Amino acid sequence: MKKSKVGIIGCGKISGMYLQRCKLFKILDIVACADINMKRAIEKAKEFNIPKACSVAELLCDSEIEIIVNLTVPQAHAEVNLKALESGKHVYVEKPLATSRAEARKVLEKAKEKDLLVGCAPDTFLGAGIQTCRKIIDDGLIGKPIAAVAFMVCHGHESWHPDPEFYYKRGGGPLLDMGPYYLTTLVNLIGPIKKVSGSSRISFPERTITSKPKYGTSIKVEIPTHLAGTIDFSSGAIGTIIMSFDVWKHNLPPIEIYGSEGSLCVPDPNIFGGSVKLFEAGDEEWIDIPLHYGYSEDSRGIGVADMAYAIQYGRPHRANGNMAYHVLDVMLALEESSALGKSYRVESSCEKPKALPVGLKEGYLDE
Repeated sequence: MKKSKVGIIGCGKISGMYLQRCKLFKILDIVACADINMKRAIEKAKEFNIPKACSVAELLCDSEIEIIVNLTVPQAHAEVNLKALESGKHVYVEKPLATSRAEARKVLEKAKEKDLLVGCAPDTFLGAGIQTCRKIIDDGLIGKPIAAVAFMVCHGHESWHPDPEFYYKRGGGPLLDMGPYYLTTLVNLIGPIKKVSGSSRISFPERTITSKPKYGTSIKVEIPTHLAGTIDFSSGAIGTIIMSFDVWKHNLPPIEIYGSEGSLCVPDPNIFGGSVKLFEAGDEEWIDIPLHYGYSEDSRGIGVADMAYAIQYGRPHRANGNMAYHVLDVMLALEESSALGKSYRVESSCEKPKALPVGLKEGYLDE
């Protein structure tokens, strides 16, 4: 196994997680990082002992780099993805894949033209918690999934994020920011989605930042901050979803799946581990299920590593562009359903990604 050389574009807050956790994976070698703000690139390179900090153009021209990890803001995802592909490099991007279907299709078409791979976060569904849930479902312990619920409700990011403005612009909001974690998990566990219906609103047209360094700055909200929806899976299962930046406190589960023979409590899809609980018909109480996989701690970058294995061994990668496009299509359909006041048929589809093998050695993703 040779190491795949990786370059990071975008040295904001989330880059530290990738720069630290990608070192877990024996197949990855981060050799450079870049940002439009050169100072940030230099600081990250120094903090994480990355050999080179450079401009975006210089990184794209570096012939030794095989994979670009795109950690720019959502509004720049498609542009940077296309530049990476044009430079002959595979690209793995933070969610969402793009902010429109047209942009996302351009990315996938360019990748096909260049015979390159596109990967996309989130990769938390490859963690121990959700992979354990996948095995429970695949083994038939809850029978056929017939319904699911998914809830991500909080009061927004302006109280803790140093640069929260983009969360309230196009490409942000609870749906496009957090929805990918929940919808990707549901697609991984139940399969693709064929129809949605949604209702959304902007509850607070203006927000005030209470985090530093921008304490007191006002944000004009451009996107819905509360959405409730129903989703019809191709399998026949029906889901209920609420995504909100408008809720102070709640007692809702992240995800539960209800089957013909039992129920399953799925952990928070924004983490890699978490608590898995199973109820089978005839039981008295929920049963705590031990996690059957590695990667229960923060394993940000596992999707990049899986894509590197796919490049080397010629197999499909799990956090792939087709699934990311389907999830984006579903999210935009939910928004459009609300705007149009009617249900919306989802035109795209995707395959459920292959489950991880049980008992993988830490740092590896193939048996």
